[in-house]
Amino acid sequence: MSTATSLTSLTGDYALDPVHSRIGFVARHAMVTKVRGSFDEFEGKAHLDGGDPSRSSVSVTISTASVDTRNEQRDGHLRTNDFLDAPTFPHITFVSTAVEQLDDTTFRVTGDLTIKDVTRSIDIDFEFQGSATDPQGNLRVGLEGSVPISRKDYGITWNAALEGGGVLVGDKVVLEFDVSAVRQA
Repeated sequence: MSTATSLTSLTGDYALDPVHSRIGFVARHAMVTKVRGSFDEFEGKAHLDGGDPSRSSVSVTISTASVDTRNEQRDGHLRTNDFLDAPTFPHITFVSTAVEQLDDTTFRVTGDLTIKDVTRSIDIDFEFQGSATDPQGNLRVGLEGSVPISRKDYGITWNAALEGGGVLVGDKVVLEFDVSAVRQA
């Protein structure tokens, strides 16, 4: 979608559809491969202003206990104080502070990401994937984005040295967002 008129028609309040969305991450493992995971429980809402995207906003809450890397032992470790400390910090949150349209389909969302009670401002570039009316008559919009963050910036420093040099877990984690949001009545 590339015209202001078509973006204007999308103005409204939206809820993330967790069944058709994914919030995931990628981290380097043993310096030779990547481990991918996701969070199975999250909720979010957004206000889209197609006429003036700077007046748009978004907030997302993610359950840390819902981390899933398809390995039960690793998931259990990620829930401990070594990483997310899910019992003490049950949520990761993101609240936007600014939205900027970069081109016809790209939007930069700046906001506060809070992990383990540490809040840092990040910029996430989202690519607008389009809009459609689903069979139930709901207007949906799709967005995809990603952003690298440093685990250390959020106090997540656990690691293990490898025998040949290097560490078990890379510091950089790429957060990935594949979002389907439904306009609310």
